[in-house]
Amino acid sequence: MAPTLRRITAIVPLHLEVLAGRNGLGRPVRWVAVSELEDPTPFLEGGELVLTTGMRLSEGDAVPYVSRLVARGVTGLGFGVGLSHEAVPPAFTEAAEAAGLPLIEVPRDTPFIAIGKAVSDLLAGEQYEEISRAFAAQGRLTRAALQRQGPVAVVDRLAREIGGWALLLDPSGAVRHAADATGRPDDRRGAAGDWAGETARSLRPEIARLRGTPSLSSLALATPGEHVVVQPLGRRGFFAVGSPRPFSPIAHTVVNAAGSLLTLALEQGREQRSAAAHVRSAVLRLLLAGEERAAAETLAALGMRLPVEPVTVLACDAPDPEALTEVLSGAGPAAEVTRVLPPCFTAPWEGLLVVLAPDSHADEIVALAARHGRVGVSVPGVEMARVEMARSGGRVNDRVDDRVNDRVGSHAEGGAEAAAAGPAAWIAPRPELADRPGGGVGGGGLDRALDRALGRALDQARRALVSASPVARFSELAGRGLLSLLDPAAAASFAAAILAPLREYGSRADLVESLRAYLASNGHWDAAAQRLGVHRHTLRYRMKRVSELLGRDLDDPAVRAELWIALCL
Repeated sequence: MAPTLRRITAIVPLHLEVLAGRNGLGRPVRWVAVSELEDPTPFLEGGELVLTTGMRLSEGDAVPYVSRLVARGVTGLGFGVGLSHEAVPPAFTEAAEAAGLPLIEVPRDTPFIAIGKAVSDLLAGEQYEEISRAFAAQGRLTRAALQRQGPVAVVDRLAREIGGWALLLDPSGAVRHAADATGRPDDRRGAAGDWAGETARSLRPEIARLRGTPSLSSLALATPGEHVVVQPLGRRGFFAVGSPRPFSPIAHTVVNAAGSLLTLALEQGREQRSAAAHVRSAVLRLLLAGEERAAAETLAALGMRLPVEPVTVLACDAPDPEALTEVLSGAGPAAEVTRVLPPCFTAPWEGLLVVLAPDSHADEIVALAARHGRVGVSVPGVEMARVEMARSGGRVNDRVDDRVNDRVGSHAEGGAEAAAAGPAAWIAPRPELADRPGGGVGGGGLDRALDRALGRALDQARRALVSASPVARFSELAGRGLLSLLDPAAAASFAAAILAPLREYGSRADLVESLRAYLASNGHWDAAAQRLGVHRHTLRYRMKRVSELLGRDLDDPAVRAELWIALCL
């Protein structure tokens, strides 16, 4: 920041005396200009301290001379005495006071060059201090970037450094993290308190310009009460900063440094997240293969663990799986997580993001996941365990149900041992339970049943995604019939292929409708013929033709089932 006139006039060796315009001494002096011209303004930029001896000036020139200086934005006028004028002409003092322009008397013994050197030294000192502050700010930003949540810490630090606000945005322009250090009342945040979201929405046109014009490195916006800078962060998103004051060159330097650190942190984080995702996929394969202990040990080596209670499996079709993973791990935008949730296990799996959510918090986690895409939800883990025990034992009885409750409860409340075992603890082998009677299930039946429960739950969640609903629960989907579990495109293709020979048959007889009536009547000739309005012998002939065209035996129940499904699509 440039030195003020007050600071310059306070330099004792210069012996400067303020004669008029004291209220303007707080103005900054950007340079010193010496001129004896009657109109020096064509050679000025504004912000200068103009020095003159008044060689060509008389008292009658005072008002127009001062008016021209004020119109040009001059900071002050220094009038040297002892040469052309023994004292500052009163008319100049009066004109300067009336115009609010600081007028300074420069004594004969003070050379103009001394004032220029003093101002130059002050400017150099101010620039050095600003550069030092910028380096210190960059150091603080760098230390913030080295923290575990580097990008979030950098955004928080940047807001404090500029005394404004900062937003970290994902590639779509949605808020990932926001920080506000303006210290102003919260009236600008709106009734919903979502000032960050509102600000991000207002910046969409600028983000679209940055996205559509790769040559643009940043955009600067200004309104009467706010100054904003928006910058891209490579392929990882954007960030925006705002301040109630214009950004100085040093502030721009700090903002650019933050942009570089954010880009680097996000790119490095992307590689780390990619590696971690591969590890979690391998852990999920171990779990599905029954290698629970190996899975838990692998995660423990990375400082992660699985839920210690039965889980509901989610299959998430999300455009940005990384963002969803961050949210479910607690590292996403604070606006998305209203309270602390227990850790979830997430893993990429065949184009989807699989989530193992604790049963007790499954609904909350499903709601979070639904904000990022479509979600298929399995039956709760406890229910899956009971179903698998029933499958293994051939029946469900109180003793089997008690064993499931015992197994689940002991791990949900198992303390340090369960926590150390990690997310797979509830499905891991339990020696103390292996020899207990199981109502027709062998010693290891419960363990094998619980192992299979995870695989079946994953299959349920994936099948539920066939529904077009944002959130599809397998338990609800299954109640709407078998056809609701089929992939619409694949099912339509199957139906078209299997019925093609009938649709292409050249006879006038509608073999497709005849087949539909026959199957709907459970193969009863009279009922089907009556429905069609034909003789039963005619229907027999048509079904014989259908069998020949399809190459299938209509008396085979499996064939009938396939054909009926095809007709219903």
